[in-house]
Amino acid sequence: MNQLSSSLGGLSLQSSVQPESLRPVNLTQERNILPTTPVLAPVPNLNLDLKKLNCSPDSFRCTLTNIPQTQVLLNKAKLPLGLLLHPFRDLTQLPVITSNTIVRCRSCRTYINPFVSFIDQRRWKCNLCYRVNDVPEEFMYNPLTRSYGEPHKRPEVQNSTVEFIASSDYMLRPPQPAVYLFVLDVSHNAVEAGYLTILCQSLLENLDKLPGDSRTRIGFVTFDSTIHFYNLQEGLSQPQMLIVSDIDDVFLPTPDSLLVNLHESKELIKDLLNALPNMFTNTRETHSALGPALQAAFKLMSPTGGRVSVFQTQLPSLGAGLLQSREDPNQRSSTKVVQHLGPATDFYKKLALDCSGQQTAVDLFLLSSQYSDLSSLACVSKYSAGCIYYYPSFHYTHNPSQAEKLQKELKRYLTRKIGFEAVMRIRCTKGLSMHTFHGNFFVRSTDLLTLANINPDAGFAVQLSIEESLTDTSLVCFQTALLYTSSKGERRIRVHTLCLPVVSSLADVYAGVDVQAAICLLANMAVDRSISSSLSDARDALVNAVVDSLSAYGSTVSNSQHSALIAPSSLKLFPLYVLALLKQKAFRTGTSTRLDDRVYAMCQIKCQPLVLLMKMIHPNLYRIDRLIDEGAIHVNDRVVPQPPLQKLSAEKLTREGAFLMDCGSVFYIWVGKNCDNNFIEDVLGYPDFASIPQKMTHLPELDTLSSERARSFITWLRDSRPLSPVLHVVKDESPAKTEFFQHLIEDRTEAAFSYYEFLLHIQQQICK
Repeated sequence: MNQLSSSLGGLSLQSSVQPESLRPVNLTQERNILPTTPVLAPVPNLNLDLKKLNCSPDSFRCTLTNIPQTQVLLNKAKLPLGLLLHPFRDLTQLPVITSNTIVRCRSCRTYINPFVSFIDQRRWKCNLCYRVNDVPEEFMYNPLTRSYGEPHKRPEVQNSTVEFIASSDYMLRPPQPAVYLFVLDVSHNAVEAGYLTILCQSLLENLDKLPGDSRTRIGFVTFDSTIHFYNLQEGLSQPQMLIVSDIDDVFLPTPDSLLVNLHESKELIKDLLNALPNMFTNTRETHSALGPALQAAFKLMSPTGGRVSVFQTQLPSLGAGLLQSREDPNQRSSTKVVQHLGPATDFYKKLALDCSGQQTAVDLFLLSSQYSDLSSLACVSKYSAGCIYYYPSFHYTHNPSQAEKLQKELKRYLTRKIGFEAVMRIRCTKGLSMHTFHGNFFVRSTDLLTLANINPDAGFAVQLSIEESLTDTSLVCFQTALLYTSSKGERRIRVHTLCLPVVSSLADVYAGVDVQAAICLLANMAVDRSISSSLSDARDALVNAVVDSLSAYGSTVSNSQHSALIAPSSLKLFPLYVLALLKQKAFRTGTSTRLDDRVYAMCQIKCQPLVLLMKMIHPNLYRIDRLIDEGAIHVNDRVVPQPPLQKLSAEKLTREGAFLMDCGSVFYIWVGKNCDNNFIEDVLGYPDFASIPQKMTHLPELDTLSSERARSFITWLRDSRPLSPVLHVVKDESPAKTEFFQHLIEDRTEAAFSYYEFLLHIQQQICK
């Protein structure tokens, strides 16, 4: 065992060979900076045994894979230090441990993990606080090998991601059932938009797939200027509607029969879902009492906790939480001050905190055709650990692609895994501390996040600082533990542990930068800065992040050419990604941006996992009119071509080609006007360029090799994410192309630098 702890020593990077990540890159000269294959997370520089055991970067990654020994060294590097987490993501394999004893450090409560050291068979040393603990008798037996006396071979010590089935010590009350409440806007506006048909149809199709067990409960509330409850008590011949018109003092008309057992009342629930879309067709009600409806939902859910799904189509206009329009459309392209990024009232935040206290999360679906003050409404989800879906200009017939998006996203939403009454705690090696968390949750104590619900699509970020120098250790570890109730009523703990080396030289800190993690952390910090200070402050801070880090790096490189802008290879994409952020809807200025669109982009940044966030920031562009099988990968009997990535510039678009742009939640296919007719016919199904319609949102299933390749590639991209992207086929020179061209971030616009101009701007700032 002692050999193990000595071989755990961090590996110094100061070998004679300079790592590729430190190769100096002259940014102003190297025009093709973007690699042709996707950028992967850097692998921490650990010995082979530790590398094999480390946590997957998809669940847990750090902005620096080499941790600086001191805060002074971190300050010198001018780089952000923090973690990005995707703790509840869908996993294909997960070791589940059902042992009576969950082994934890007696001092700091860290869960035993692959990075602890065994002093002998009977004692282990915690990797976070260094306390020596006893190995419990039960832990001496290994259920997998059925052998005794090898605690270091137990699954908890062989896997950095595990899930424990927890005992009653981990419960404050018996595990709650799955409870789902749907709160639906049925004002004239809502009926006109037509979302009820899609929602009710989706619920009917997925009713049996809702996560839960024999105790699952469900309920419905609809509202306009009054609130309507539905008695679905088993034994009734049809659902009974109960109207409460006193919205200033909301009460529950029959507290016991509004949330019913899904299995016992299934027929009544189906009757209601079949009737709802037509119940309000002739309504003249234009008002929306969202606040009172949410107060009713809170009362209804408080005894158990669970999930509230709210569908809203306009500004709330009556009762508590009513809002006024704050958007001035003339200011949408302003380069100066962008106002109203924060909430107009604390009603929604207070309500969210009340819900969170009763283990209830509120998910918001905003389907609006005009300004709805998302910055105020979003608080109801932000602080209750809910999620936010936004469908601008939603209309089931006039905007079929949005309708289809809602339908596909509802299917995922209704059937994905869910954890109830959850808490998450992140622990780190002595000397490190956490100071700011990003995501949708409520921080209950310094390091405990309350998550009334947890879903597999939620991402989190946390900023770190180095409080005491790490001189006595060559490794640091981070551990996140998520305690939740599964939809089957089991209390479970999912634990991820990440191990990273400690370094003492500035060069090593630069060698280990994870540029994508750094940009995602900076994006989160910039959202906070926009709301607490101003958008222009946030933009300046992003530019300064590049100036400061490249300037600090420049001072470490001897004989640096002063006229050139030099970055280490690990940071070569940093200026490009920051420019992309500055042109992203959340932070851009000078380009017409609706306030709700901007706020939604900010909400996304705060709660998307890294992989999805990167596509929002820097979309992927591929040429798809010449897809070949060379280099293709095989997925479930499908051949998936792997075309090279192109840089986001119009100079890459040739009129003879067709290009696919993947922006995360939307795909564009741009077709050049001299594109080969064979491609147009074989993939798009039209004889020539002129006959392609202006609004095309689907690729037909054609029996041609090129159609099969293109669809296989797009399906493969689509399958990797929870949100269902809309596809837009954009013809060269059609009016729709401005949306597509806005994403070509390396090019100049009236309001923003080209990539090359941005580099010159950075260089000027450094030389000041």
